[in-house]
Amino acid sequence: MSNKGKISKNKSKINNKITDSTNVDTENNIISKREGIHERENGMSQKSKDKIVNKYMSNKNKHRKEGPNIYYDDQFYTYEDDDQECNHDKKNESDNLQSQQLKQAEQIQKTGMLTSTNGNHMIHCLTIVGQVEGHYTLPSQTKTTKYEYVIPQLIAIEETPEIKGLIIILNTVGGDVEAGLAISELIAGMSKPTVSLVLGGGHSIGVPLAVSAKVSFIVPSATMTIHPVRMNGVVIGAQQSFSYFDKMQARIIDFICRNSKIKRGRFKQLLMNTGEMVNDIGTMLDGKMAVQEGIIDELGSLNHALKALYRLIDKN
Repeated sequence: MSNKGKISKNKSKINNKITDSTNVDTENNIISKREGIHERENGMSQKSKDKIVNKYMSNKNKHRKEGPNIYYDDQFYTYEDDDQECNHDKKNESDNLQSQQLKQAEQIQKTGMLTSTNGNHMIHCLTIVGQVEGHYTLPSQTKTTKYEYVIPQLIAIEETPEIKGLIIILNTVGGDVEAGLAISELIAGMSKPTVSLVLGGGHSIGVPLAVSAKVSFIVPSATMTIHPVRMNGVVIGAQQSFSYFDKMQARIIDFICRNSKIKRGRFKQLLMNTGEMVNDIGTMLDGKMAVQEGIIDELGSLNHALKALYRLIDKN
């Protein structure tokens, strides 16, 4: 055999040995990692371990290509492990966000309510729209807020520690007096921060609902109608019927005056005004007038209402 052939054969053997040695070393590293055996760590002081870590971290790009093993806080890592863990965390965050958005969409579709977790604190949004439905079921073509759904929801919000505050969005023409007053009393009696925002309209029994929150807002374009209690159907023309109306009206006036800045005498003037509406007694107020009369606390929109709610939560 020629010298060239011997040299080539020897080179091939040496390369095979190097490859085998590399494979064995890689397998040993994998076995050590799986079993938690850190052979290189034995007999090494913490100072020496820190030097190894600093050495690899200072030459990060170079060692990333070579895939070195490093020791940190008595754990065995490689840079490839860090990349995989980072990608895994990002995927989990994306999946969690998607799942949360689907749950919120389902909650809005079923109940018209939403528990938001994207802000500074977890808050619940309660919408009161259309007509407040009470003891009688309204026609199917009428937009309604059912008090038998709202009342349990308010109790659940009060009893859920994770929910820190409640925002009530109002766009209602009014409705059942006793149902609306019952919801208003529950909101006013909550220990958690509450903020209301009147959009479009807060008419009739919508006024107690608006003032029931600890802080109330109204947009400039919204309106509020204040009028005496009315009853549909057959009414017996007797003194007792009018006495009943008067007592019911007194309950509503008391609640509004307790939870707002308007005086009782002034509210009665607005209530019994005969020069404002053609076919009814009462007064219609826009957003600015409602604030000036002291019924609503502030003029503002969603951004102002949320900021006020977060301030109350932080203070609480």
